[in-house]
Amino acid sequence: MKNFFLLVFLLFAVLSFSQKLDKKIIQLISEYENDVIELRHWFHENAELSNREFKTAKRIEQELIKIGLTPQTGIAKTGVVAVLEGGSPGPVVALRADIDGLPVKERTDLPWASKMTGMYNGEKVPVMHACGHDTHTAILLGVAKVLFQLKDQIPGTIKFIFQPAEEGAPAGEEGGAELMVKEGVLENPKVDAIFGLHIWSQISAGQVYVRPEGIMAAVDEFRIDIEGVQTHGSTPWTGIDPIVTASQMINSLQTIVSRNLPLTKAAAVLTIGSIHGGVRSNIIPENLYMLGTIRTLDSNMREIVLKRLEEIVYNISKVNNTKSKITYLVSYPITFNDPNLYNQMLLTLKKVNGENNVNFMDAITGAEDFSFFQEKVPGMYFFIGGAKKGTDPKLAAPHHTPDFYVDDSAMITGLKSMSFLALDYLRNN
Repeated sequence: MKNFFLLVFLLFAVLSFSQKLDKKIIQLISEYENDVIELRHWFHENAELSNREFKTAKRIEQELIKIGLTPQTGIAKTGVVAVLEGGSPGPVVALRADIDGLPVKERTDLPWASKMTGMYNGEKVPVMHACGHDTHTAILLGVAKVLFQLKDQIPGTIKFIFQPAEEGAPAGEEGGAELMVKEGVLENPKVDAIFGLHIWSQISAGQVYVRPEGIMAAVDEFRIDIEGVQTHGSTPWTGIDPIVTASQMINSLQTIVSRNLPLTKAAAVLTIGSIHGGVRSNIIPENLYMLGTIRTLDSNMREIVLKRLEEIVYNISKVNNTKSKITYLVSYPITFNDPNLYNQMLLTLKKVNGENNVNFMDAITGAEDFSFFQEKVPGMYFFIGGAKKGTDPKLAAPHHTPDFYVDDSAMITGLKSMSFLALDYLRNN
């Protein structure tokens, strides 16, 4: 009986300690929220392209040093990593934020709108945080600041990963999560689980959307080069026409999804988004190229699409007497939420955001290179709302557009979610 009462006392003590720690986290988040918003504005105003996030990385480094951490820089070119060791041994959890912007000219009237420029495909272009990575970066710095204040009470280790080039490395370069993994970011100390979030302009602030298993599609970006024989447009029989070949390919490629895939199982998309060839109406060009993307949510369906792509391109090229080549430019795996981790951590998301604010979502055909981390360790990826409360989120500008905007009120959802996911994972494991 004595042992029973001792056990009850210890359980009560642990519960009381956890509740006090949770209250302290909420208090610190409230204290630091404005600082995080100011950081978000700075990152937004100083947007930089993939693998060129030099000012961004320097500011992240400076903020981590201010917190009391010792950052590692130059990871995967411009990435920054910091490790927080808790007061007692335990698992290692990683939190990730992506830090790069896009070649988009901002059209908002924000006082902190970006006026930055950069080089993209050999051209000087405007640069904007048109996908919300500025918020991700500021949120993770805020989480680091909160958890550092409580480090003696943390049972384990937290690794903060600030990742460059999520939008894709420049041509001819490596980058992003894939390069970070290759360089050992999930080792020393070895990560047991990883969490990441993405803000969404067309969801109301305060809302969280998540699902188990596949949440975002695998992506395969490709280029098709077609070589013919140039000739005068009035005598096409004296040349070999790559434009006719390309048009036949485009039509046939659309049959892969509609005629070769079991679409009741999962969605898939194949899009040709760019075609370049020719200079005049009366000249059949010697060559052209096309750019396309494939999105799949099932690995077997992905294999079918890639196989059929090559069959269609090379066979149509053959019957038209052209020469063709397929080059794969970017390939990301499916963003896959580990079911066991999801079942465990869904309770945390509901606890800190309110059960009615955490929603099950359908998988989407957007892609994320967070998937490279999830290939190596269990991971969970989720979305938080960015539309100002009281506005219609359906009217918000979508991501990757000049009018893209997410409201500062969304930041607290990210701060609470990431702080408690890290802490609860360590406490529960």
